[in-house]
Order: sequence, then C-alpha cells, then structure tokens
Amino acid sequence: MVESNDSIPLDAEKIYLGGKEHHVRTRCGSVSVIVYGDQDKPALITYPDLALNYMSCFQGLFFCPEAASLLLHNFCIYHISPPGHELGAAQICPSTSPYSADDLADQILESKRGLILENLFRLGAVMCMGVTAGAYILTLFAIKYRERVLGLILVSPLCRAPSWTEWFYNKVMSNLLYFYGMCGLLKEILLQRYFSKEVRGNAEVPESDIVQACRRLLDERYGSNVMRFLQAINRRPDLTGGLKRLRCRTLIFVGDSSPFHSEALYMTSKLDRRFSALVEVQACGSMVTEEQPHAMLIPMEYFFMRYGLYRPCHLSDSPRSPLSPSCISPELLSPESMGLKLKPIKTRVSLEV
Repeated sequence: MVESNDSIPLDAEKIYLGGKEHHVRTRCGSVSVIVYGDQDKPALITYPDLALNYMSCFQGLFFCPEAASLLLHNFCIYHISPPGHELGAAQICPSTSPYSADDLADQILESKRGLILENLFRLGAVMCMGVTAGAYILTLFAIKYRERVLGLILVSPLCRAPSWTEWFYNKVMSNLLYFYGMCGLLKEILLQRYFSKEVRGNAEVPESDIVQACRRLLDERYGSNVMRFLQAINRRPDLTGGLKRLRCRTLIFVGDSSPFHSEALYMTSKLDRRFSALVEVQACGSMVTEEQPHAMLIPMEYFFMRYGLYRPCHLSDSPRSPLSPSCISPELLSPESMGLKLKPIKTRVSLEV
C-alpha cells in the first residue's frame, strides 16, 4: 500500500451532470472518481457492482427527488469506479496485472490520499454505499480501516467466499470474457445478476428502460477490464470473522429476487444487532438503487438521523450538518414508526439500532 507521504498523480478531466471526474493513478491502475456537491460537506463514497459504474448503479437513486435531496443536502458524493469501469471506458487499463479484493479496498485509501492533494477530501472518516461486489469491497475497507468509516449502506452485499454455484457462474463468465469479450450470453447472465425478471421482460413484455440503459453500458465495457475485477471477486476471502469487529452502523438492502438474498440474510445474522438493520424489498433484484429507489428513502432517513443528518425541510439555515450522534427516542426507530411494514418493504430491524 502507498505510504502517506507518497505523491499520487490526480488528473481532473471531465464533467458529468454537474460532477467532475478525476483519475487517480494507483499501483493497480487508474481509478475514476466523480465528485458531486459541496466539498466542505461530509463525504459519501459509492462503489458499483461488477462491470458497472455509478451511472448504472446509482443513477436511479439520485434521480429519485426525495433521495437525491436527502443525500446531496448532507453529503459530497464521491463515485469511485474500479479500474477500467469508468464512464466511456472501452480501453485496456494502464496496468494489466491481476489484483485482489484487498488491493481494491486499499485503492480507496490511495484514491483518498490522492484527492487530499487537491483539497477535495477534507474528512478523516466517510460514509460508504456499495452494490453487491462494491458492497463487499467497502465492507472489507471498513474492516481494515475502522477509524475511517462512519457508516455502511450495503445493497445486496457479499460477505462470504463464493459458493460453488457462484464460483461456477463466475468461471463461465471469465471464459466468455476471455474467448468472446462482452458477448450476448455474458450480458444476459449479468442482467440476471442485477435485475428481477419483472423488469428484464420476456416475449410478451419488453425490457424496462433501466435494463435497456444497462445493456447499452455493458456494450461499452472492455472484456479484460471486467475480467480482472471478476477474478478478484471470485478469489475474495470470507469476511465473517471481521463482521463482529465492525463498530460503524450498517444498513442493508436486498431484493427478494436477488441471487444474493441469502447472502444478505447471512451477513445480517453475523453483524452486531445494536448497529445493523436489514430491509428486504419485494419484487426486486439486486440493484434496489435502480429498480425501487423509493424503497430506500425512509430507512436511509432514520439511519442518517443517528448522525444528526436530516432532509432539508428538517434542517436549520446551515447547509452543513455535523456527523455526531443525535438524541432519538428508540420508539422512533421501531419498524412501525419507520413505516417498514408497508409493502414493498419488509424489515428485520432491531429496536436498538
């Protein structure tokens, strides 16, 4: 890992939808970081799933007006993409050597130090939000660098080493990538990983707009970039032993049609119940952020209230909220008060969260 006094080159290149893209060159390749919002606010890091970037993993959440208002009012957003997964990435990464899940977790810290050189990252600790493979990387980061993570929002997360079924599918995808690149069969396997059958469509019902947009993005992926990330995730270690050591609050979302639904339930069972909550979203796949972003709003509101963060209508004139615990009655965090018994959400949240 890069020492703190090392200089990490950082290039600010493009602007996307009001956010500026930076490329931080690390030992595992170039990492894309797109920055949105007031850089004096607390930092929220996002990390996407395999073969995706923030446009395909988090756009639905930020296009939900209430959720966008909650997040952008309280945070400066730092969308991190793995090497070769940035917007428009159709080229081979500068570094083609294999990397591990540990390397990807360390890259976040390297990216952070690179951004410090440009006075973009001002906080020593951050909030994290990741989807599936990205959720695994951020969980590993939180275990390795506990003092740097304030909270985790994980969507259909992984935490164990691959099951035989997942290992087999990953090997099939690796072979398809090696011989055929981003072929049609591979894209279908990935779309089943991301979305429920309700939005994937069939012979009678067309694909939804979010699936069509994701399919177009997959067309832009370069096979070797995706394969390096896939191989790192397929060799990932089991994080079960480290979950009990987490002291940051953790909010988990999972669709009941996600192939990783059981993984999310297992992870929840291993976390300290005083600091964790699970929200299961019905008729939804892995990417709750895209399929049903509205289902995330109320749980996130109560989760952020524990840090003294609120939606704009609850705030004073100051746009910057301190990241310090707030005094909230436990009754307000009950499932009934949170409204989590209403469809399409069901919850397994402890009263002590």
